[in-house]
Amino acid sequence: MATRPARAFRRYGEAAGPLLAQGLSWQAVFAAFAGLWLAFAVAGFWLREDTPLRAALLDAIQAAVPGLLDTGEGGAVRLDQLLSIGVLGWTGAIAAVGLAWTAIGWLGSGRAAVRAIVGLPSGAGNFLVLKLRDAGITLGLGLAVLLSAALSLGSTALLGWVFDWVGVDERSWLASAATRAAGLVCAFIIDLLVLIVFFRYVAGVRAPWRTLLGTSALGALALGVLKALGAILLGGASSNPLLASFAVIIGLLIWFNLICQAILITAAWLAESPALRASRVVETTAHPRDDLAM
Repeated sequence: MATRPARAFRRYGEAAGPLLAQGLSWQAVFAAFAGLWLAFAVAGFWLREDTPLRAALLDAIQAAVPGLLDTGEGGAVRLDQLLSIGVLGWTGAIAAVGLAWTAIGWLGSGRAAVRAIVGLPSGAGNFLVLKLRDAGITLGLGLAVLLSAALSLGSTALLGWVFDWVGVDERSWLASAATRAAGLVCAFIIDLLVLIVFFRYVAGVRAPWRTLLGTSALGALALGVLKALGAILLGGASSNPLLASFAVIIGLLIWFNLICQAILITAAWLAESPALRASRVVETTAHPRDDLAM
């Protein structure tokens, strides 16, 4: 029970981690639809052409949130509906503002959940400044998805050039495995950067960079495993005939719950790092409890 994994899972349970993850996953469903609507409303003009970048972007979205897009095998939102979105007019503008508020709101809830897991106070500050910062970070997360698609496209092109140079058939198992591995590495790098930003700048956890990097790498690895096993993990919901009418939404809820639990367990692992444990000991020594002082 004194090991770091046991302490992390105990902290996760004592801080109501599963309940926090359920709340975050429910809000994440609305935030995902809102973010998708806003992204295609703004960039839909450039995405109407069937280009390799659009295909890579759709693949990145599908890998991040299985079942969100209907690319011919079923999903929550059809591509033709997204490409027809517009924000011209008062109705579209009001909808854009409301959906942006929904997408940004998930970051505020995520901040409160991570700080509760780590054992930090909820925090206070200028409400407008926090929302503006969350809006900037939300935009950055959207750009991270675009960057992931660009990296995947670039790595595929680079591998194709290497295969031609060494004389390897691009349809061989070796080429397929190398392309798949390159995609996983790109996704890992993006997840690593997102977790660092989330813990450091959204939640405000002041951990040493070495600790933060190692913990975020562990969390990115867990997210990568979930993405690799996404179809298997969500197969039960879609195969249950009683839930067939709601299979897509239930699948999204299950998926986001797994992702949010992975993030919060990573936060608990970060809280039980030697550096943060030492800082809590110093803080307790410097500011003893009132009842003990009396």
